Amino acid sequence: MSDLRDLYQEVILDHYKRPRNFRALAGTSRHVEGYNPLCGDRVTVYVKLENDVVQEVSFQGSGCAISTASASMMTETLKGKTLAEAETLFKRFHDLVTTGADPRPDAASVGKLAVFAGVHEFPARVKCATLAWHTFHAALAGDEKTVSTE
Repeated sequence: MSDLRDLYQEVILDHYKRPRNFRALAGTSRHVEGYNPLCGDRVTVYVKLENDVVQEVSFQGSGCAISTASASMMTETLKGKTLAEAETLFKRFHDLVTTGADPRPDAASVGKLAVFAGVHEFPARVKCATLAWHTFHAALAGDEKTVSTE
């Protein structure tokens, strides 16, 4: 179990140090800002939709390792997903970080996002892990006001 936890920490640190899709995205369908007042994490999520498919998703901002890694992995996971698939992943990821259990441990599960399963042990960090996801969710809903974790 310790080896698995170490691997998960390495993956999170890699995405924190070298975040994927960390850039403003020109020609977006939507972009929304998010803020976690508890720790000061800030994120802007950019989404380009075409025919109800997430063609591109990126982010910019500053935050802790959990927040940045979650945003980075979110962008990789959601690219190419339909709106329905993105909504399902949002719900599954939220369940994962609040309970620690992948709600569907099969091919339709959260996949690589399972590295965040241990976050549920640290309730204050759940908001860090979900900030980008709630911001993305607001963008899909067309809600342009700043998302707050409070």
